[in-house]
Amino acid sequence: MKNAQKSITSLSRGERGSVLILVAFCLFALLGFAALAIDGSYLSVVRNELQNAADAGALAGARILYDEYGTAVNADANQRAYDSARDNKAIAKIAGAIPVDVNFGQNLDVQRGHWSFATSSFTPNDSLAAVDLWNVSTDELDANANFINAVRVVARRQASPAASFFARIFGYQDFEMSAEAIAYIGFAGTLAPGEVDQPIAICQQSITAGEIYNCSLGRMLNSGSNTADHNTAGWTNFSQPCETASASSMQSLFANCMAGNPEPIQLGGGMGTTGGVETPSLTGLMGCWKSALFDSDGDGVENASIDTDGDGIPDMPWNLTLPVIDCDGNNVSPCSRVVGAVNVNIVWILEKENDIDSDAPYKMGNWSNSDPSGAVRWDEFVSTFNLRTVDDLLATVANGGFKKKSIYFLPDCTPHELKGKTGGENFGVLARIPVIVK
Repeated sequence: MKNAQKSITSLSRGERGSVLILVAFCLFALLGFAALAIDGSYLSVVRNELQNAADAGALAGARILYDEYGTAVNADANQRAYDSARDNKAIAKIAGAIPVDVNFGQNLDVQRGHWSFATSSFTPNDSLAAVDLWNVSTDELDANANFINAVRVVARRQASPAASFFARIFGYQDFEMSAEAIAYIGFAGTLAPGEVDQPIAICQQSITAGEIYNCSLGRMLNSGSNTADHNTAGWTNFSQPCETASASSMQSLFANCMAGNPEPIQLGGGMGTTGGVETPSLTGLMGCWKSALFDSDGDGVENASIDTDGDGIPDMPWNLTLPVIDCDGNNVSPCSRVVGAVNVNIVWILEKENDIDSDAPYKMGNWSNSDPSGAVRWDEFVSTFNLRTVDDLLATVANGGFKKKSIYFLPDCTPHELKGKTGGENFGVLARIPVIVK
């Protein structure tokens, strides 16, 4: 009997020992789960804040990557990116907010460079030179590492790593972490109110050769003999969703000549448009043309009349930013898809063709011709500005280029003021607002 009681007592002690081991194991596992849950959540917060800091820095740097007119890369873009990333606090602790680490020196956590969509890669490049955006395809620009279009920022927690809570039981005192962001500045897409100057939309087919934005030739609105398939531009009331772009819906837009689009223009969406001749709209545009100003001293401010001699007829190009639409088959539909923005120079507007000797220009910009024959002046004028029909014929008198109710425009071959949000196709106008690509 005593032996039996001894055996039971020994068994109970053994069970208690097993239970203690099991409890210890469960406690250890529980601590592990606690470390995973609490430390993991904390590290996720730190990681998100680091990403926010990197995103903010990259976007701030890309926002000023170019000067106002896109003529040069801004050397201060890196400093702006660094300052913006550092201003974002990694995470608030009892001791106060801890700033992130961004190595501005040789470790190169802040870089200007080129982002390629084809390879999804970033190539650092400190060049301050702007590349030409015209007469080059989108694929060629994407492959050109000298096209500075992005800012890369890495935000870190190294000098003040993210502290652990329960994980230190397992030997992890803290965690060094980092996050990378690349912001890209592309071409004008979505346009803010007032960023478009007149209710005219340019057909992308009229200013591209294949996929190349071509600014070396000019066009005339509704050129050729067939109004159904010879449109190079159309009228628009800027409506999104599309509403019929009737002449009456556009009259208020001509009342204040340079007020532009009253609402944002969304890239990729349809916009109310119409092709062909709109006499009231052309009359309204003529009034705006004759009262327009140009930048006479290169300071970016339009301060002088484009009618420099005061004879009532403009003799300087009228520079405008206009939306670009897709005109399949050179036909402007009632609801055309917006694909970007372009800067053009209107060099002539012809209301009627009754008297070529009176209506053909005598001078425009640096060109002039005082020949009494309007046909002679006209043919030299269109040759000088390389104004062509949709059929790619020089818009001479013989080729039907002197045509009533036509607008003659030349895509601009110089850098322009940055416009809108990144997302459009390349028509020579860089965007003002960048986007995160990585």
